[in-house]
Formats: sequence, structure tokens, C-alpha cells
Amino acid sequence: MRQKVHSRKVKSFRGLLLLAWLLWISLSACNRQTSKTKSPQSSSVAKCSTAYDPNVDYFPNKVKVTEAKGFTVEYHRNYKVVSVKNPWRNADTTFQYVLVQCNTPIPSGFDKSQIVQVPINSVVVMSTTHLPLLDKLGLVDRLIGVSDFKQVNTPSVVAEIKAGKLKEVGRSNNTNVEKVLEIRPELVTTYGVGNPKSDSHPKLIEAGLPVAIIAEYMESSPLGRAEWLKFMALFFNRETEAERVFSQMESRYNSIAKIASQAKNKPTVFSGFDSRGTWYIPGGDSYAAKFIADAGGDYIWKDDRSTGSLNLSFEQVFDRAQSAEIWVNSSQAWKSVNDVTNTDRRYTKFRAVKDSKLFNPTARMNATGGNDFWEGGTANPDVVLADLVKALHPELLPQHQFVYYRPLIKQAIK
Repeated sequence: MRQKVHSRKVKSFRGLLLLAWLLWISLSACNRQTSKTKSPQSSSVAKCSTAYDPNVDYFPNKVKVTEAKGFTVEYHRNYKVVSVKNPWRNADTTFQYVLVQCNTPIPSGFDKSQIVQVPINSVVVMSTTHLPLLDKLGLVDRLIGVSDFKQVNTPSVVAEIKAGKLKEVGRSNNTNVEKVLEIRPELVTTYGVGNPKSDSHPKLIEAGLPVAIIAEYMESSPLGRAEWLKFMALFFNRETEAERVFSQMESRYNSIAKIASQAKNKPTVFSGFDSRGTWYIPGGDSYAAKFIADAGGDYIWKDDRSTGSLNLSFEQVFDRAQSAEIWVNSSQAWKSVNDVTNTDRRYTKFRAVKDSKLFNPTARMNATGGNDFWEGGTANPDVVLADLVKALHPELLPQHQFVYYRPLIKQAIK
């Protein structure tokens, strides 16, 4: 009987390793393609209509929003109504866009500022998190401007910058509206935080520019953030590509989470760091907490129901996290354990510091400080999850190499 049980365990373990190996091959192929921009052929309507037919469905291929909570889309024969329901924290406004197939009638009942003719042919992007979305959809050739060259990491966009094909238009409240008007984009994608002094969209809209708010950062799950790929696709009639890319990404993510769920032990994990007397901890229902849970970790604030951050003192965090096994997402400036302890000697009392079990998402930073974790990581949650599984359970993904995360250099704590 014991021999049969042992045999089943061996078979189960072999199956787990096989799944991990196949997943590694898939992720490796995915990583090799991150620097390539594809130009897929869409079966959606890509060109303007020559003659309007009211009986034709101009959007035969439609997206289904399954993970994202912040936007919706309603399809009509020749237009789509897209709504952004939660553009920033505690927002009391909704943004609505009416995407009308070009050379077809504009529906009545909507403000002129809401109307966008699709598919668009040129776009200015005000956030680096939007760039990987264009890259995955094969639309970097539609990009004509970005906010800040120094922050960009997406290889295909970096190539466009080096070739002199893009304009730099400034960030947030320093946006050069005149320059944006000069290059005349058919769409500007940006984000908002609800502060008129820092948000760029009010003055862009006031200048008569077509603006779309992308609020992926408000999502409380990694896949929810990544699904804003479909939001971007709606403006280009690239629904088919968006569904395909997201489906493959979702499948890889769920496969990795399944591997992590079979871990025998769940190490305790905490996050963040003290900054000027305040330690910002991800809430228990945040996307960061979801990442940790799906990676097979026991997040020590998992019982909290916040989707944002908790503002705690050093002492409050130390009381709960001093014996936690792993520390992730600390200061971007820290490259070694010595950097941690030189910042504040109190960190030496944490078990994770004593054991050198710290992992930071700083493996892909450009020469001017732009961190690809906040850019490409948002659009590649499956790769981020694989990194976290590697950090928490290295035996489960033995072939995976860190992409966004890196362990801090091990050093003896004196």
C-alpha cells in the first residue's frame, strides 16, 4: 500500500515538473518576443467604410471584459460606447467615449467631445504603462508622441525615439499642450488622480484634443490591470488581437498560479518600506496582495480589505512583520542588504533582512532611472508572477530566470 502511495506521489511530482518545464518554454518564448513589434492582420474593420450600410455590423469581432472592473463597452452596429467608471480613487465622475466607425453616421444624443472616429491612426501617450499595450497590439507605428523619453523602456518605442520619429510633450501639469496640438494626434491617452493641479487631461480637453483616460492602476488584480489592453484595442478596431493576446496571457498566469498552489509551505511575506516616518503597505485586497497569494505566499496583511495602501508607522509594521520570511517591493534605491541596513539600523531586526530574503523589482531599469516593472510589468502579469514564484518557491520553477525582480545581494548582518 505504501508503495502505491509513493508511486502516486512520484507521478504527481513528475507531472508538476513537466508542467513547470512546459510553462518555462512558453515564458521564454514570450520574453524573447518582448522586443519585437508585430503587425497582425485584424479581422475587425480596419479601414474606413466607402458606403454606409445600416444593416452591417461594423464590429463583428467584439471583446468581452472579464477581469477589469473599471471600464465597459457596449457595441452598436456602427459605434461603440466605452465607459470608464472609476478613473481615480473616490472619483465621482465617469468618462464616456463614443467610438464611431469612420465614414458612418454619428449617433445623436452625445456631446461632440465624446466622439472619436475609429480606427485612429495616430496617438500620443502620456503614461509609460500604455506603451506595452500598443506594442502587444502591433500599433507602435501609430505612436507619434510620449510624455517623457527618459522613462521609456519598451524596446520598440525606444527604437522609435532613437530614430527621431517621436515627439516629447511633457508630463502631468508640465504637458506642452501647444506641442501636442502641433503634431495633431487623433487620440491622447492619459490618466488622472483627481487633482486639477497635476492632471493633464483637463487642459488637453479644453484645447479640443480627443482624450481617453486609462485607469488600469485602479484595478485590484494583476489580470484586471492587464485587460486594459482591450480598452486600448477598441480605439484601433483591434479586438481580435486583444482577445488573443489576453487569452494567452491569462492562460499562462493561471498555469503558474496552479503550480504555486501545490507548494507544501507558504512563506510569510510583507512589502513596502518606511519613507519619512510612513510605511505604505499594500492592502489585503490590492493587486500586490493578489500577486503574493497567487505566487504561493502568505501575505501578513491578507485579512485587510483595502484595495489601496495602508499608511502605517515603522513600529506598526515591525510588530507584525519582524518574523516574516520574505520581503518584496522595498525601496528602488536599494541594491544590496547593506543598502537596507545603512538606511535604518532598525531593519537589521527583521528576519527577512537577517536571512537575506529580499526581492526588488529593479532588474530592468534604464540608464535614466525608468523602471520597466511599472511599464512592461503591468502588461505582463504572467512574467511578474513567475518571478515571484521563483522568489518564494524556487524549486517549482527551476528553469525560470528573473525578468523584473532581483534578489538583493547577500551580505552578513553585523
